[in-house]
Amino acid sequence: MKPGLIIKIAGTLLLARWRQTLVAAIGVTFGITMFIALLSFMMGLNELLDNMILNRVPHVRLFNEIVPSEHQPINQSREYKNRYNFIRSIKPSINRQQLYNSIAIQHALEADSRVKGIAPKITAQVFFNDGPVDITGVINGIDVLQENKIFHFDEYIIAGDPTELNTINNSIILGKALADKLLATLGDVVYVTTARGTRFAMKVVGIFQSGLQDIDKVQSYTSLATAQKILNKPNDYITDLQLQIKNIKEAGTLSKEFAARFGTNTEDIKTSNAQFETGSFIRSLISYSVGVTLLIVAGFGIYNILNMLIYEKMDTIAILKAIGFSGNDVRGIFLVIALSIGFFGGSAGLIFGFLLSWLIDTIPFHTASLPTITTYPVSYNPVFYGIASSFSLLTTYMAGWAPSRKASKIDPVVIIRGK
Repeated sequence: MKPGLIIKIAGTLLLARWRQTLVAAIGVTFGITMFIALLSFMMGLNELLDNMILNRVPHVRLFNEIVPSEHQPINQSREYKNRYNFIRSIKPSINRQQLYNSIAIQHALEADSRVKGIAPKITAQVFFNDGPVDITGVINGIDVLQENKIFHFDEYIIAGDPTELNTINNSIILGKALADKLLATLGDVVYVTTARGTRFAMKVVGIFQSGLQDIDKVQSYTSLATAQKILNKPNDYITDLQLQIKNIKEAGTLSKEFAARFGTNTEDIKTSNAQFETGSFIRSLISYSVGVTLLIVAGFGIYNILNMLIYEKMDTIAILKAIGFSGNDVRGIFLVIALSIGFFGGSAGLIFGFLLSWLIDTIPFHTASLPTITTYPVSYNPVFYGIASSFSLLTTYMAGWAPSRKASKIDPVVIIRGK
């Protein structure tokens, strides 16, 4: 039979029982709507957490780790060469955290096409003096422009201007929790003492908030030059080189390559954040599972409605087959009915899913730990809509396949004789 005739008959059967058709379409619409809204919200939450953690972590980090010396004099002695030597309280052979030839390493990395950006850093353990109390903290010497470019450092500044680190001598940016402990605000002077007992007065030019309370209690930032002066180190003193690479999937490979090439310790983002990535994957898996379950439930509703439609339309099916419609034609009619429900219900679900996601995105959300977030996070990834539309058609097709197959096998003689 002509496809146009099959579609016309399917439309007539749909409209003849429009209430059942509407119920089936609503089931698909509800499933798609919740699938879109749930995935958009959960993925938006994942992206928020990723920005909080992963965007503040370098893809590859180069540093010198202080470890006990592997080569002990007793192992090089001929007398004890072939023996097992157990040595206790092994001390490090060096105590320098500085990256050797850091300037040459930076030039080599800048010339590497795989590297997107480099941010040098100096880490120093200090004490913040609050009257007679010393508060343990960390000062990070940074290149502000590179930190803004690679890690979006300026987005975490809730007060002050981070670029003032480069223009004001002995300036510092405090974590909000640390600033609250010190009762320090913009323009105040705080005192820090290094591990060697040297004391410095530093002017507060900014306050940042990462959203992680444990970090904000101890972290502070200053310029590279100020950090070098605090530690009494030369201008080429750098403890870390933080790299952002163009393809994050190559982080592990490049980490090993740079370690061998420059003779430093390295750490890639997947190694340092393995547990966090596992949590994100599990949340995504749960979201997809719940969404797919909703669509499957809607598919069962369509299956039941089509089964009932077959029993109610036995006479119609018998007449169609008696006047020349084949079993394949009858099966095609019921598949068109199922796919029509899936198409129209799914289309409405995509629209309502977007509107519900937009509504969630406008709901105010304020928390002290995330000052830059004003509404609930939502992701509008087109992939979600593609998955939802494809799955709505697949679910309704599978739901209509068994009833359509049953309808195609009906013997018109038996039905007409019974009547």
